[in-house]
Amino acid sequence: MKALILVGGFGTRLRPLTLSVPKPLVDFANKPMILHQIEALKAIGVTEVVLAINYQPEVMLNFLKEYEKKLEIKITCSQETEPLGTAGPLALARDKLIDDAGTPFFVLNSDVISEYPLKQMIEFHKGHGGEASIMVTKVDEPSKYGVVLMEETSGKVERFVEKPKIFVGNKINAGIYLLNPSVLDRIELRPTSIEKEVFPKIAAEKKLFAMVLPGFWMDIGQPKDYVTGLRLYLDSLRKMSSPKLATGPHIVGNVLVDESAVIGEGCLIGPDVAIGPGCIIDSGVRLSRCTVMRGVRIKKHACISSSIIGWHSTVGRWARVENMTILGEDVHVGDEVYSNGGVVLPHKEIKSSILKPEIVM
Repeated sequence: MKALILVGGFGTRLRPLTLSVPKPLVDFANKPMILHQIEALKAIGVTEVVLAINYQPEVMLNFLKEYEKKLEIKITCSQETEPLGTAGPLALARDKLIDDAGTPFFVLNSDVISEYPLKQMIEFHKGHGGEASIMVTKVDEPSKYGVVLMEETSGKVERFVEKPKIFVGNKINAGIYLLNPSVLDRIELRPTSIEKEVFPKIAAEKKLFAMVLPGFWMDIGQPKDYVTGLRLYLDSLRKMSSPKLATGPHIVGNVLVDESAVIGEGCLIGPDVAIGPGCIIDSGVRLSRCTVMRGVRIKKHACISSSIIGWHSTVGRWARVENMTILGEDVHVGDEVYSNGGVVLPHKEIKSSILKPEIVM
C-alpha cells in the first residue's frame, strides 16, 4: 500500500518554530510530527509514503533519509511549484500513487494527531465497497469546521455543511482518507479542494463513506492546539499503559522524558509535559503543560506552564514563562524574567519581562 501526506506550505501559524524547520519536522511528544504518521502507516503495511510539499523539500528529504532506513519504508517527495490546495497534490502525485492492482491508498493531513486506527479503516473501506472513506471526529464546536452529515448505520455521507451557523451535526472531517485510485480520475491538476470540490461529488453518487474516529483527535497546526494535542496524546498513552510515561516522586500526571535528559533535585514536573533529548533541568524547577525541546537548559527554580520552549534555548533562574509563550530556537531568557505569552523569534536574548502577549523580533 501507498500513502500521501499533505505537507503543504510554510507553517506560519506555528512560527517561530517553523522558522527553523519545516512544520512537519517540529517536535511533538519528542519526535517530529510527521514521524507519528509515518510510523502508524508502516505498522499497517504501507511500503511507500509520498510527501506533497511546496516548501524546502531538500530539508525534509535529508532529514527523513535516516528514518527511511530505520523504518524500512520508501519516502519520496512530490513538489508543487504553486500551491495546489488539498486535491491538486493528488493529481500531481498520481503516478506515484497508483499500482497495477488498483490498491486503495491513504491520504493524511500532516497536522493531524490521533491514534490512527488505519487497520480498522481498511476493514471499513472493504466492507462498504464505495469509492472513498473518510474519518470523521466529534467536536464540541462544529461551527468552526466543515460538518459531515452521514447515515449513522452505514456511514454513507449525505452532504457537507461548511461552518454551519445553526447546529446540524457535530462530526467533522478528521483529515484521514482511504481512496480508490478511481478518485484520481475526478481531480484536475490545478489548485482545488478535496473537501469542497471532490468529496461532495462522490457523496452525491453515494460512494463516499465516513467512519467515526475512535479515541482522540487534534489538528496541532497552531500553538494552543499543539499544547492541547500533547495533553490528549499523553492521555492516550496512559490509557494504553505505555511504558514510555515517566514515573517518580517528582512526576505529576502524564509526562514524557527522553532518557538522555537530566533532571535535578526537588523539581515538580507535570501534568502534560514533554522533555526532549539532552535537556538539563536544574533543581527546584516547576514544569506543567509544556514542551521542552531538544538541548534546552532550564535553570534553578524557573517555572514554566502552557508554553513551548524551542531547541537549545535557556530559561534563567527564577524566571517565569507562561500563557502560551513560545520561544523559537536558541532563545535565552534571563534570570528572574517574566514572559506572559511572549512569542520570541530565534537567536534572541530576553533581558526584560514581557508583560503582555506580543511578538519579540
